Amino acid sequence: MPVKIMLVAAAALIDDDGRVLICQRPPGKALAGLWEFPGGKVEAGETPEACLIRELDEELGVKAKVDCLAPFVFASHTYDETHLLMPLFLLRRWEGQVTQKEHSGLAWVKPARLFDYPMPPADAPLCAWLRDCL
Repeated sequence: MPVKIMLVAAAALIDDDGRVLICQRPPGKALAGLWEFPGGKVEAGETPEACLIRELDEELGVKAKVDCLAPFVFASHTYDETHLLMPLFLLRRWEGQVTQKEHSGLAWVKPARLFDYPMPPADAPLCAWLRDCL
């Protein structure tokens, strides 16, 4: 049976102290209460970078530029009948203040402490890469 592939782009925003931003999924959404990297579904005809620029503005109120989005690693995970492919980009420079607009919570976390936060199965394996490479 064919599997539906969903492309989702995510970003690891990194502040001057080397902390990574994670966001808590709000009630009413799938996987509510879990922590994730900000981002979202790539729409038809949209690049992952364009998706992140749009999603970061919508979710966090920050402006990112394509030149500042550095491809890092990707996640590949099957949820029921959908397979999620998620490139993770590093972002160290953006304009504006990070604002909680759509999530239940925001946390700036040292990479080694990311494991303290329950995450969706697709996001969780990315924490080791961030811990080992940042």
